[in-house]
Amino acid sequence: MKTKGQRHTKVNIVTLGCSKNQVDSEVLLTQLKGNQIDVSHEANNDDANIVVINTCGFIDNAKQESIDTILRYVDAKEEGLVEKVYVTGCLSERYKDDLEKEIPKVDAWFGTRDLSRLLKQLNANYKRELVGERILTNPSHFAYLKISEGCDRPCSFCAIPLMRGKHISKPMEELVLEAKNLAKKGTKELLLIAQDSTYYGLDLYKKRNLAELLQRLSDVDGIEWIRLHYAFPTGFPMDALEVMAERKNICKYIDIPLQHGATEILQLMRRGTTREKTEALLKSIREKVSGIAIRTTLIAGHPGETQKHFDEMMSFVEQSRFDRLGVFPYSHEDNTHSYSMVDDVPADVKQERVDQLMELQQGISLELNQEKIGKAFKVLVDRKEEGAYIGRTEFDSPEVDNEVILNGEEYLRIGDFVNAKMTSATEFDLMGEVN
Repeated sequence: MKTKGQRHTKVNIVTLGCSKNQVDSEVLLTQLKGNQIDVSHEANNDDANIVVINTCGFIDNAKQESIDTILRYVDAKEEGLVEKVYVTGCLSERYKDDLEKEIPKVDAWFGTRDLSRLLKQLNANYKRELVGERILTNPSHFAYLKISEGCDRPCSFCAIPLMRGKHISKPMEELVLEAKNLAKKGTKELLLIAQDSTYYGLDLYKKRNLAELLQRLSDVDGIEWIRLHYAFPTGFPMDALEVMAERKNICKYIDIPLQHGATEILQLMRRGTTREKTEALLKSIREKVSGIAIRTTLIAGHPGETQKHFDEMMSFVEQSRFDRLGVFPYSHEDNTHSYSMVDDVPADVKQERVDQLMELQQGISLELNQEKIGKAFKVLVDRKEEGAYIGRTEFDSPEVDNEVILNGEEYLRIGDFVNAKMTSATEFDLMGEVN
C-alpha cells in the first residue's frame, strides 16, 4: 500500500438513496473536476484517499444502509486504506449532532445545502460558471433534472422537510441551460424530479409554473422525451396536462404519489384531499392526456389504519387500475406529526398488506401489459444484458418501471430509439421484436 506521503488527493463519492441525491452527487463531481481535483463516483478500485458519502435518511432501511456504509469506510480509515471520511446528505442533515457522538471517526459532517462548505473542506471553490453543467453518473442518454429543492407540504408521515428544508424552485433559465448542455452531450430523455414538482414556481413566479417550464424544456433541441415525477395531487396545475397532451416529446406518463385510498387515513396523513377528489383528479388526467400511464406510491400501515381502511385502499387500487404502483410499509419517523400517534399496526401486518396490494397490482399489470401485445411502440434502448437488449417505452421510467426485452440478432446502439412490436408479456415486463 502507498504511504501517505506518496498519495495525491483523490476523492471517491458514494451515493445512497434517491435520484435527487444522485443529482447532488453529480453536481459535487462536476464542481470538483472543475477545480482540477481527481474525483470518481463509486469507484471499484480502492485508490481514493478521501471518501464523501452522500446519505439517505428517508426510512429505516435507508438510514441503516447509510450508517452501515459510513461504518465500513470508518473501518477502512482505521486500517489506513483511506485518510478522510466526510458525510453529507439527508441522514447527516437530520441526525448530525447524534451521529457526531456515535461515530466520532468521521472527519466532518455536512447537510443537504452545504455544498460550498463541503467544497472548501476539499480545497475547492464553488464555481458559478459551472451552473447548468453536470457530469452524469448514469448512461448519458437519460438524465434526472431536479427542478426544485425542499418541500412546504405538511404530510404527517414525512421527514423530508426536516432534511431538505422549505421549497425552493430552480430558475427556469438555469433549467433550460442545463437541459441544453445535457442535450449537447447526448441526453435524449429528461426525468423531471423534485420533492413536489407541482409546486414549481410558486416562490419565484408567484404562481404554479410547471406548464411553462414543460413548454420551454420541450423546445430544447435533441430532447425527445420529458418525463414528470413526484407530482403532488393537491393543487395540481391542470394547465400542465394541456402541455403534456399537445407536445409530442413529453411522455404520456406521470408519477403522482397518492399514499392512500381511504379518506380518513388521507386526513390523518394531512394530505389535504379525499378519495373522491383523488378519483376525480385521476379521471381528469386520463381525459386530458389520452393513453397516459399513471404511476403512484402507497403506504400501508399508517397509525390508525384499520382493516376497513385497508379494504378501502384495495378497492381504490382495483378501481383505479394504475399502470405502475409501488407500496411501502409505514415507517415511524421521529419529529414528524405521525410520530405523535401510536404506531398501532404490527410490522407483520404492514408487510402482509404491502404483499396483498402488490399481488392485486400484479394481476392488473399483467392485464394492461397483455393489451400491448401485437402493438408497436417507440422504445429507448438502455443496455445489453445476457445477449439481449433491454429498453423502455414512454410509459416507463428507469429502474422503477417495466422494461422491454428486445429479441433479434441485429446490433442496436445503447441510447437509440427503435420501433418494436410487442410479442408477449409478463406481469412487469414486455417482450418485443424490432421492426
